Amino acid sequence: MNEKLRAVFGDPDEGALRQIETCLADDRAVAGALMADNHLGYSMPIGGVVAYKGAISPSGVGFDIACGNKAVRTDIRAEEIEVERVMREIERRVAFGLGRKNPEPVEAPVLEIDERWKAVRELDPSLHKLARDQLGTVGSGNHYVDLLADEEGRLWVACHFGSRGFGHRVASGFINLAAGKPFKGHARESEEPAVLDVGSARGDLYVTLMELAGEYAYAGRDLVIDQVLRILGRPIAQESVHCHHNFAWLENGLYVVRKGATPLTNEPAFIGGSMGDISVVVRGTGEDIGALASAPHGAGRLVSRTKAAGKWKKVTGTRRRPDGSTYTFRRRVRDKSTALVDFEQVKRELSGRGITVVGAGADEAPEVYKDLAGVLAQHSNIQVEHTLRPIGVVMAGEDVLDPYKD
Repeated sequence: MNEKLRAVFGDPDEGALRQIETCLADDRAVAGALMADNHLGYSMPIGGVVAYKGAISPSGVGFDIACGNKAVRTDIRAEEIEVERVMREIERRVAFGLGRKNPEPVEAPVLEIDERWKAVRELDPSLHKLARDQLGTVGSGNHYVDLLADEEGRLWVACHFGSRGFGHRVASGFINLAAGKPFKGHARESEEPAVLDVGSARGDLYVTLMELAGEYAYAGRDLVIDQVLRILGRPIAQESVHCHHNFAWLENGLYVVRKGATPLTNEPAFIGGSMGDISVVVRGTGEDIGALASAPHGAGRLVSRTKAAGKWKKVTGTRRRPDGSTYTFRRRVRDKSTALVDFEQVKRELSGRGITVVGAGADEAPEVYKDLAGVLAQHSNIQVEHTLRPIGVVMAGEDVLDPYKD
């Protein structure tokens, strides 16, 4: 094993192991670790942790900068709520899906123009408007709003998403710049990590805008949790947990890049399972054991989205306008004949277990993920504070394309 690779938890995916070895081949990378939920990612594996001296990696942080979770414990008993009604109301009032705008645009301190936003406008004048439009919206893929019950039957509300289109374009832009290409444009996937020197104009600007995307993600998750608490009748939040798992932190003079890995400290952190599995609130035990003070961010995928839900296919048809004329439309849908998972059956089984699922699709079914308890058992440096079982899950619909690779 590469001497820089301080810890590998669980049974590593071959592709993930190869990717982290490639990241650690950079002279500026001084240490790495692979969490037990690891699997193949873009350039750097999901569940990967790499510490850089004097450098930072935009491809390591990934496209979904500051993806993470917020969870709050309320003063409501889980059995007191009508789960189906609440989940439908969440679906109606919270904006889910790719490219969605918030139907109720909001103001927030993170959107106020400062030197950081002026720098953003110089790179791409459209990004501030995009950020304003999407603040408080939830993406597609594995992004969700959940209702959960803890060991004592108390109701928790949790959400999972990042910095939306704003963060995606910042990531794409700096990956382009690292490759000597213009900021605006499609970032081509490459196994070669994009690494920028901290102290250079480009590296320092990435750090500034990554941190802005982090504040933006925090603000978005705050807004969504507040929306759900209003739907629930404004209960009091007794406990709150909020953390990123796609980000880079300056720790002991090194930039520690975590992609799908949770910082493990004395503060509580949230780790989510699949829609049919537990989630947990954890703390670190104080034992680093070579893991760069990190934990998994979830259960980790076993089956790709395409294998689970079917290949995408193009569908063409005609629709009639109100004036009687017709037009041709084209869209992409899943070819369910190629899918491994029967999601209607999955939903029936989950309903029988007391879990209401709204939206979502076969690519997020429980069987495409590892068992979270088994993943956590591979990490001796984790102390579980709360075990939460899902009672309600809302996600974007199954035919919504997820463009985020991480």
